[in-house]
Amino acid sequence: MVGMPKRTAGVFSISRIGPESDVVLRNLFEHYIHDMAEWFDIDTKADGSYSYDTSALWRDGCRAYLARIGDSIAGFAVVGSAVRWLGDVGACDVREFFIIRRFRRSGFGLTMATLLWSESPGEWLVRVLQSNVPAVLFWRTVISGYSQGSYTEESRNIDGRIWRFFRFASISS
Repeated sequence: MVGMPKRTAGVFSISRIGPESDVVLRNLFEHYIHDMAEWFDIDTKADGSYSYDTSALWRDGCRAYLARIGDSIAGFAVVGSAVRWLGDVGACDVREFFIIRRFRRSGFGLTMATLLWSESPGEWLVRVLQSNVPAVLFWRTVISGYSQGSYTEESRNIDGRIWRFFRFASISS
């Protein structure tokens, strides 16, 4: 657990969750996908939901994390293998990363990312759609600070979309 930024009372914590917490993760994905619909061509389902099938995350061996501030859920992260993107079996990929709007710009994203990276020392990849300018700026700032400027950033065109790939090495806490 890490001390909280000044603006919010409570303690920030992050814990790994498993399939037993799938309902919580699916519910949080509704908010995440709603936000991502600004940059991706995502429509609601016929029932008005942005439902997301999380079963592939568990099947693919991804690690899911839930962030809390006191008793409030603050966000989630999903970490998987970066082998698809880098060919490196040992590298980790921040597949999904979400902070609930109420807790954004308070230092929680930085804290959550730092805790994730420190838990798994080694090579990391963060992929961001280039048109998602707020996310590109967030990741560039956080990764540059965490890695003390020792990272690479490149553009990749994947299926007609331009992505920013950030690569760096993490250290244990």
